[in-house]
Amino acid sequence: MPSPTSSAGYKKVDAVQLMRNDPKVGADVKKSLYKPCAADEYPVEVTYAPLTGGSSPDVIVNVMTCADSVGIGSYVYRRDSGAKDGYDNVYANEQPSVSAAVNKGELEVSTQTYAAGDQVCCPSGEDVMKYRWVGGRFAQYRQYHTDYSKTTVDSFPAPEDSGAGSEG
Repeated sequence: MPSPTSSAGYKKVDAVQLMRNDPKVGADVKKSLYKPCAADEYPVEVTYAPLTGGSSPDVIVNVMTCADSVGIGSYVYRRDSGAKDGYDNVYANEQPSVSAAVNKGELEVSTQTYAAGDQVCCPSGEDVMKYRWVGGRFAQYRQYHTDYSKTTVDSFPAPEDSGAGSEG
């Protein structure tokens, strides 16, 4: 039986090495790329998708913390034969809890928002920004915010006991 093949037409990239060599990647993010989380697994997620209209798919890289998989950096690399590693960093966001993805052929970047006292596991909301490739760069064209409900059963007042008989 033949092995499955991809029709995406991408060439696998060593994202960890690409980012280690990228001067646009911040020191804190690079620090997380010098030691794997477990065995030889680095905290990166790589997606290949056409975002910039080039002849090769672009490379979207999300870097996370090992401990809790919180996004610490999102990047888009465009194929550029003139660049040192063959790729040019055309988008970088190192805002904590960031994650980049492809949605309907466009770049979608989300960040979790936290109110005072929120734990890492429990953000108060999420900001989502959508980008299109325009004039050789990504241009934001839409943004929206979602508030996550922080209402719990404990935040509702307890029903008052009127003293009337209860059914049971």
